[in-house]
Amino acid sequence: MNKLLPILAALLFIVVKVDAQVQNVLDGAYVKEHNATKRVIPYPYLREADVMYANRVWQRIDMREKMNQSLYYPIEEIEDRKSLFDVIKYALITEGSLTAYSLGPTSDDDEFHWPMEASQLDSLIRPVITQYTEDPDTGERVPVQVTAEIKSADITQYEIKEDWIFDKQRSERYVRIIGICPMKEDFDDQGNKRGYKPLFWLYFPECRYVFANHEVFNLLNDSQRRTFEDIFQKRMFTSYVVKESNVFDRSISSYARNIDALLESERIKTELFEMEHDLWHY
Repeated sequence: MNKLLPILAALLFIVVKVDAQVQNVLDGAYVKEHNATKRVIPYPYLREADVMYANRVWQRIDMREKMNQSLYYPIEEIEDRKSLFDVIKYALITEGSLTAYSLGPTSDDDEFHWPMEASQLDSLIRPVITQYTEDPDTGERVPVQVTAEIKSADITQYEIKEDWIFDKQRSERYVRIIGICPMKEDFDDQGNKRGYKPLFWLYFPECRYVFANHEVFNLLNDSQRRTFEDIFQKRMFTSYVVKESNVFDRSISSYARNIDALLESERIKTELFEMEHDLWHY
């Protein structure tokens, strides 16, 4: 035992020395502090009496669109960047700085009525599923319980709920995102795609404080990277309308399909933009 003590002490010294050297290594030419300590710019105060026009729309952000790839990549977390879903998942599970809201008993509630418990959220993101594997002894297929954690690559769409508002006091149009919902591709038992399944809703004004401190890749200049908050605030993404507030509370897919649905989406977008232009006379 006495002979082992010097050896253990030497190994401990080497480990401590190596760890100290690693901590002194800077992966870059300078320390990035701007976005890591960035503060959220508060929304301007808006009175109900000043709201001349308001319309609520639901839009879908598809990660396959080239303009949206900065939200989707990297699929695997790297040193200085995460995908949007990895940022959300870290804030929900590790930090606890965000609250996820369930879709409710009808699986279509988007009004933030059902805050999820930690156990509910964990079972949703890390569901236990049944897979069948071959028994090496009997050759029969036997069921096996495995944990299938939802990865960033699985979230290929996001749905956002937003209000388009015209403030007559400032003569300005605002677009306020109210909520954001990750959408996962849904498959049947045979592996056939059945569409997209919403996971949960997040209250976007709460998300702003998380999104403001995580960088997004800038194709032209690494020193001028934007944050997720900048991307949403400056509308640096592409999307299409899937629902507009209406008397029937129905989505576009309930009365239009394929190219007709896209044309209806563009019609709603055009009306929202032209509404502001038509208020001015020259």
